[in-house]
Amino acid sequence: MQERYGLAAYRSRTQVLRLEERLRRMGVPAQAVTTPRVIALGCGLSVRFPLEYAAQARAAVRAEGQSGLIGLYRVERDGARTKVAPLRA
Repeated sequence: MQERYGLAAYRSRTQVLRLEERLRRMGVPAQAVTTPRVIALGCGLSVRFPLEYAAQARAAVRAEGQSGLIGLYRVERDGARTKVAPLRA
């Protein structure tokens, strides 16, 4: 089964939790998750969100500040295989 979603990776757990809360207040179904190994930087947590909310996620990241942001990513999982790429506009 193939799964696709967006991911915002930060260096700080506090930033992850703040972004998760901001996205939820905006009506975006967001969740703090373990950062995939291929990113493997930062605090080990990221914020997961549906790709259809990418514009809202970008806006929330700008509002929170990007100082601790590692990046915004598109994740595609197909069974045990995970592909991660920068999230493009």
